[in-house]
Amino acid sequence: MFTKTSLTGGIVGLANVGKSTFFQAITKSNLGNPANYPFATIDPEEARVSVPSPRLDTLSEICKPNKVIPTQLTVFDIAGLVKGASKGDGLGNAFLSNIRAVNGLIQMVRVFDDHEIDHIEKTVNPVRDAQIVQDELILKDMEIVLGTIDHLSNRKQRSKENDEVLAVCNKIIKVLDEGKKANTIDESEWKDSDYKHLRKLNLLTMKPSVYVANISEEDYCFGDPNALVADLKQWIQHENSFNKNKNMLPEIVPVSVNFESRLSKLSPEEQMMELKTLESKSALPQVMTTLRRALGLQSFFTVGKQEVREWTVLKGSTPVHAAGVIHEDLAKTFITASVINYDTYVENEGNESALKRLGKVMAKGKDYILQDGDILHIHSAGARKK
Repeated sequence: MFTKTSLTGGIVGLANVGKSTFFQAITKSNLGNPANYPFATIDPEEARVSVPSPRLDTLSEICKPNKVIPTQLTVFDIAGLVKGASKGDGLGNAFLSNIRAVNGLIQMVRVFDDHEIDHIEKTVNPVRDAQIVQDELILKDMEIVLGTIDHLSNRKQRSKENDEVLAVCNKIIKVLDEGKKANTIDESEWKDSDYKHLRKLNLLTMKPSVYVANISEEDYCFGDPNALVADLKQWIQHENSFNKNKNMLPEIVPVSVNFESRLSKLSPEEQMMELKTLESKSALPQVMTTLRRALGLQSFFTVGKQEVREWTVLKGSTPVHAAGVIHEDLAKTFITASVINYDTYVENEGNESALKRLGKVMAKGKDYILQDGDILHIHSAGARKK
């Protein structure tokens, strides 16, 4: 069965780092409960937000369709974590269980200094705070893995699947015991059959992460944001140096949550004026794009006078996968896909007659690997066409 590839991100971090304000800015909502005390957010808030896409905007200008449908991101504002959460301190296990529901983590770290906003650890230290969060995630994963080992080891009847799960758990617990994340285990060490067990374990330190460094508005607009996060970047590189897969290295996006919050309350015209005056730009699109990249997702487009739409699939997907994302029946009755490179389509201003004449409309079968930005037209037997 083919389903739409979900894109869900949980905003996590210590209390009072700006998570709920960031959530309100990115979702343009009044959900969340920003306040200057720990645990202002108790239950996770959820909202869906359209992912900004310059490519979708360009295709819309070319096609001038009746409807434009962007891809969506579901964002969760999860209660603030404290040191000892894995042992039940603060909101403890409720917090850590909520994180398990998301695909990727938006880890917010406080870099700004403001004496009016209390820091739960008393001082501003981004590296220390990131380490606290990572340690708590590792400890929670240890609890999950050890619980699984205990449960399976005490079974009277053993099975091949049980032995496979135990082998996976024993490999993971060795790494966690060393204070490393589960995703530092090299991919070459996993067998194909291991991945279904990893999915069921749903470990926190297997989830892709993006770090959002919350800096002051002044530093964001007029300072050197990258210099402010240099120590954090060095820490991330060190903590992931055990991982041979460099694609797993989390990225950092400097953001001023106060700036984004202020922008979100302006009209589009006022936003443009403000950004032009400050010679700045919003960092929110970069956060969402970075999360998509961390999750291994890419886009394809369907275009026409009725609708221009951006769809999300995993990297390495085929036209059959894409067809299934559009509608399950299209995958079942797939014949072929007409594929146009995004840049080529734009260069020719969407003139499909010219594109065909130039040989730029390619017929691709079920084994073709989609390229990010491909424009597709699925041909199928007995199903509605897109």
